[in-house]
Amino acid sequence: MAYSVNTTPLLYSTQLDSDEEDIVEINGRDNKPLLKTQEPRDKFYGAYLTFYLLGIVSLLPWNFFITADDYWMYKFRNVSSNVSIREDAPSRNTLQAEFTSYLNLASCYPNLIMLIFSTVIIEKVSLYKRVLIPLVITLFLMMLTLVFVNLNTDKWQELFLWLTLFITLLLNIVTPIFGGSVTGIVGKFSPTYITAVVGGQSLGGIFAALTQIAALAIGASSTHSALVYFIIGNLTIVLAIVSFVYLAKSAFFNFYVRDQHVVSNIQSTESIQLQAVSYKLVFKKIWAYCVCVFITFFITISLFPGVMVLIESEGKGQGSRWSDTYFVPTITYLLFNFGDYIGRLVACKVIKPKSITLITIFTLTRIIFIPLILLCNCHPRHHLAVVFDKDYYYVIICFIFAFTNGYLMNLTSILTPRIVDHHEKEIASLITVVFVASGAAVGSSISLFIIRLL
Repeated sequence: MAYSVNTTPLLYSTQLDSDEEDIVEINGRDNKPLLKTQEPRDKFYGAYLTFYLLGIVSLLPWNFFITADDYWMYKFRNVSSNVSIREDAPSRNTLQAEFTSYLNLASCYPNLIMLIFSTVIIEKVSLYKRVLIPLVITLFLMMLTLVFVNLNTDKWQELFLWLTLFITLLLNIVTPIFGGSVTGIVGKFSPTYITAVVGGQSLGGIFAALTQIAALAIGASSTHSALVYFIIGNLTIVLAIVSFVYLAKSAFFNFYVRDQHVVSNIQSTESIQLQAVSYKLVFKKIWAYCVCVFITFFITISLFPGVMVLIESEGKGQGSRWSDTYFVPTITYLLFNFGDYIGRLVACKVIKPKSITLITIFTLTRIIFIPLILLCNCHPRHHLAVVFDKDYYYVIICFIFAFTNGYLMNLTSILTPRIVDHHEKEIASLITVVFVASGAAVGSSISLFIIRLL
């Protein structure tokens, strides 16, 4: 939830950093410098592609659950009328309208708690276990979701709702440990690999949206489409497990991970004591960037997907398959994730502004999207009038909203590791992820409130 992209400015910067770090002095008691061994090559870009895949999978459950809108609307339809949103329903019922926000809440708060917990266990659990075990559990829970697809839940919709939210909660207990570990690990590598993980996270949304659109086109029914959809998701997780097992055995991967461990072991007792309080010291360096990522995700998640999934095409209910079936997955999900992805790529090449003051101003201006999206064609609504009633208004607003989210997220992801010392990069990455999750948690709470204001 791999690609090749020209990132010349970033790679150029990376090369300079690499050149400067070929020889690293480590002050020991004999005051003789120790030299780093030569960096192994990333054969066939295997590590890069694997980090990209891990980035996709780190958000795959989230992306696949929120993008399966047609499936959830079918499961939570008014059974008495036997009509779902995909067909000719005049409007969503209350459960259908608020389900995505419930999904948000069940995802974001466990995610935040477990990310904080993962920063505590990071030194107590082996790297291999921190990544592989959550992946296996995620696969099991996604397979359980697949089992529910063909079960008739019409007579126990409320129980199915709670089971779904419980599975979501469990997924967001294990995936943050996996995602936080991957983010922390890649922080030890060059910015190229950081970009791979961040880009993979964005590409994961595009992958989920394209999979959903293809499943809707192939499937004769909502359940058949969902079956195809979740099978593809499960196979992707299997591929990630196999790829990580291979990566963990590679010389390139172990060079960075083992090197970090060796350097920290060589430190004097005084340095080790300093690292014991490094969370506080690192936070003092990056707090402004943390605030920016918090605000960015707060604004984004307060609207996406909970509110934006309610925006309908101007031609809905007129017999158009585009308006009734493909509008939401194509515009709300595919276009949003595409805009987010493009924003991340542009940030990778431009890396401006570098001033935290300008980044903060840019971040705060995105609050204008809240009223803009509320005035689009959201339904059901009871209080506010529709102002932007044409599809093209929403398309423009959606793309800019997504682009600015991706741009700011990748910009801060690239700049944050540059203002801390090498041994602090993993902690800095983990702290940043915690603030992302905090913004998402607060935003998900506001999302349900916004829906009830419509």
